[in-house]
Amino acid sequence: MYHINFSNPIKVHFIGIGGISMSGLAELLHTFGFTITGSDAKKSKITEHLEALGITVFNGQRAANVAPDLDLAVYTTAVKEDNAEYQAVIKAGIPIMDRAELLGQVMLNYSDAIAIAGTHGKTTTTSMLSLILLEAGLDPTISLGGILDNINGNIRIGHSEHFITEACEYTNSFLKFNPTKSIILNVEAEHLDFFKDLDDVRHSFRQFARRLPENGLLVINGDIDQVTYFTEELPCSFVTYSIDTSKEPVPGSAAHYTAANIEYDALGHGHYDLMENGKLMTHIELNVIGIHNVSNSLPAIALARSLNIPLGIIKKALLFFTGTERRFQYKGEIGGVTIIDDYAHHPTEVIATLTAAKNYPHKTTWCVFQPHTYSRTKAFLKEFASALSLADKIVLADIYAAREANPGDISSRDLQNELLKIGKDAYYLESFDAIENFLLENCNNGDLLITMGAGDVVTIGEALLGI
Repeated sequence: MYHINFSNPIKVHFIGIGGISMSGLAELLHTFGFTITGSDAKKSKITEHLEALGITVFNGQRAANVAPDLDLAVYTTAVKEDNAEYQAVIKAGIPIMDRAELLGQVMLNYSDAIAIAGTHGKTTTTSMLSLILLEAGLDPTISLGGILDNINGNIRIGHSEHFITEACEYTNSFLKFNPTKSIILNVEAEHLDFFKDLDDVRHSFRQFARRLPENGLLVINGDIDQVTYFTEELPCSFVTYSIDTSKEPVPGSAAHYTAANIEYDALGHGHYDLMENGKLMTHIELNVIGIHNVSNSLPAIALARSLNIPLGIIKKALLFFTGTERRFQYKGEIGGVTIIDDYAHHPTEVIATLTAAKNYPHKTTWCVFQPHTYSRTKAFLKEFASALSLADKIVLADIYAAREANPGDISSRDLQNELLKIGKDAYYLESFDAIENFLLENCNNGDLLITMGAGDVVTIGEALLGI
């Protein structure tokens, strides 16, 4: 396997440079003095940003983009072996690695490399922890799977030993990482186009936990089913966290960190008493909505405490955090209708978002849902229907295929039928234009409209707002 010497910059080509993680790694290596080129299917804000930095980006992927003097190529899991550039690299005998392998090698350059894993909540928790370290003056390098306004993007190049990144389980990417500290937020059935079942997912997360060194630290959600499966025989120490929804603090709680007396302000922002080993430490106020974000804040606090960051700094940083792009993101208001966009594309995420929305001021909740991938929609059809039933009215768009071909045995109409069976107002419309016209005719002053999904459903709300 090829190993990069980061003190000896080389020429690297990124196949699929416009991806959120690939672009961040390209910018990171560019900052280290590497000569970077890349290609993507089409121009985007991300590729334009890279070009502004002086990185050469090709629109479209073809063999001619691979320079003969290239030292290394990096590709994403979306790139198949028949890709023209991939084939050109192999034919030329140029070393090649995937994105996860490169990120794993980058982590070896930091003595404090923090990886945040979990089926849901990675971007939010990574962002919260990042802001805490920034507020503490620790100057971290940050690699996000989303856009965080506080760092003006998805990557921040620091000059310290601290590195923070998301760790995605899809295709077992995170098993190529080399963290010294890790967070596991939750472990659920997901990416079943790759994993066989929930047990297979759990096995991968167990392997991820065991990549930590003896002097490392695991912060893990104590509410995960049979959590000892992940913590037993660990080479390092671990701490747990849990949401305590009782009205009184619970001394001697099994979890090291808990949230007691959880309440919400008029906009649904959570606040709670932070308990550390059963002892009341302070009161935490958040500027994001929902109990899921209360949960996301706890591991960020726990890891920050392991770095001896004072509670005052932690509290201040968390209050600064107003969310990341496409996570219950306020988009605007038209005709008295508030439009929110959310990335939720798994039943658990849908439940979290729609439950949080109940604490947000509104009359009727409209959810425009775009299912993401055929395999996920088919595997969780009834679960999606149950989750979406938390909205008052549901509008369904066609399934966003992403990396998949249409198998012909699942569609959004199937999801509509499941919703109708349980007595919900559910509508399926074949185009975004039709959905926009339907919403203009039916949404009323005071309603809350949430566009939801990991595809391009966000453009519906943006079209309504004219942005």
